[in-house]
Amino acid sequence: MSEAFYTDKARVRASFEKAAASYDSAAVLQREVSDRMAERLDYIKHQPAVILDAGSGTGYGSAELRRRYPQARVIELDLAHAMLQASRERGRSGDGLLKKLFKPSQPWQINADIEKLPLADASVDMIWSNLTVQWINEPDRMFAEMRRVLKPDGMLMFSTLGPDTLFELRDAFAGVDGATHVNQFIDMHDIGDALMRAGFAEPVMDMEKIALTYDDARAVMRDLKAIGAHNATSGRGRGLMGKQAWRKVEAAYERHRRDGKLPASYEVVYGHAWKGTEKKLAKMTDDGRQVIEFVKKAPKP
Repeated sequence: MSEAFYTDKARVRASFEKAAASYDSAAVLQREVSDRMAERLDYIKHQPAVILDAGSGTGYGSAELRRRYPQARVIELDLAHAMLQASRERGRSGDGLLKKLFKPSQPWQINADIEKLPLADASVDMIWSNLTVQWINEPDRMFAEMRRVLKPDGMLMFSTLGPDTLFELRDAFAGVDGATHVNQFIDMHDIGDALMRAGFAEPVMDMEKIALTYDDARAVMRDLKAIGAHNATSGRGRGLMGKQAWRKVEAAYERHRRDGKLPASYEVVYGHAWKGTEKKLAKMTDDGRQVIEFVKKAPKP
């Protein structure tokens, strides 16, 4: 990937720290994708005892995982500490009298980067990651870390964004200047290849398009800001855009207006794979030497 499109992790962290208070009010796509991921669990036979929510945000997905697997320990991990704090506050609210009579057990939380998981080898049964993978720079490194912390027969389920995401916005900014204005996202096939290189067994990938609609371009940008989805590429411009340049962007975006609304399209990529088990097979070479091969096998869904 071109260095101009590398994600600035410090920028990502700062954006999500600031957005924690406004995140839930604008995270329509994130909740919808989380719900669609959860529906896929209906068709997978897996009863995890320990689940890692990698990129847990304000805890929407974690709450569903605790509901679905009441006996499991769910660990929330996020790059932004404020997101974890928002999740704790969410857990303290609601549920009326029971919450007042009994102090709720706090979720296990880790403030860390999913490319450097501070967890022991083979310590979790399932990793769930909703719309977080798109913020990483090295998928091979991240998937290797995820496979390391998964137990044998452990499952990874994730969603991310593909390269057609926000193509209307990218088109509107094209030609304004030499800077990048929209994050670049990794192709589904490249994600699948990275899973295979990391040693995951039988990865399954699929994709769908989801479009949100807005009255104007400024509303699109407000929502992106509210969820912390700022342009975090290293090649982004460092100064504020002038009024004349912004008017050009708005005019260019207008070319995409349909039925009175401006669309913001998202290419949502889903994937799941298994750590699998390793079986040793002994083979004899022509000269009589024994060779041991390791064959990774995935559990049956």
